[in-house]
Amino acid sequence: MKIIGITGGVGSGKSEVMKYLETHYDCDMIRSDELAHTMMKKGQACYGPILDLLGPGVLAPDGEFDRKAVAAKIFADKGLLEQMNRITHPAVRRSIALSMKEAETEGRPFFFLEAALLIEEKYDEICDELWYVYADAEVRKKRLRESRGYSDAKIREIMANQLPDAEFRRICAFVLDNSGPFTDTIRQIDARMRSFATQPNTD
Repeated sequence: MKIIGITGGVGSGKSEVMKYLETHYDCDMIRSDELAHTMMKKGQACYGPILDLLGPGVLAPDGEFDRKAVAAKIFADKGLLEQMNRITHPAVRRSIALSMKEAETEGRPFFFLEAALLIEEKYDEICDELWYVYADAEVRKKRLRESRGYSDAKIREIMANQLPDAEFRRICAFVLDNSGPFTDTIRQIDARMRSFATQPNTD
């Protein structure tokens, strides 16, 4: 089984790339940010430790974490963010390792792991190769304004805290340019997958 890590800056279109791979290739995949949110739900591994860390003031009426309240609290105290990461990241990593084992047992030829912090969290250590989903900065800004309603100030702040383009390119084996029409992106994905002697499903 080939394990491929997918990363890139905010607004680059990683989710769209993952959706295409999921529907056109025989693979399993994990989106690490979604997994982290799942593990923070009531009854999951990270719920209790994070509740102890942040306190009941970040809970919604249903007892689940209010994501906006959590974000506001950790934004005001970077130390809390670091402590929260020390809770969630090991748990997420263990869950990913288990999912990879299951996929290999099932005979899946590919496993895709998508994470914004793929490089920073050293997931390259468990991947066979990394893909960098690239999009021009102006394209990313436009997408974030339209799809998430982010202000220009928020976009600048997020982008400033991410790895520079040169660092992504230095570490990743494959650069997928997602600046233009998605049909161009599909062509690049299929060409890369053909290099592994794998054709897309057309049904």
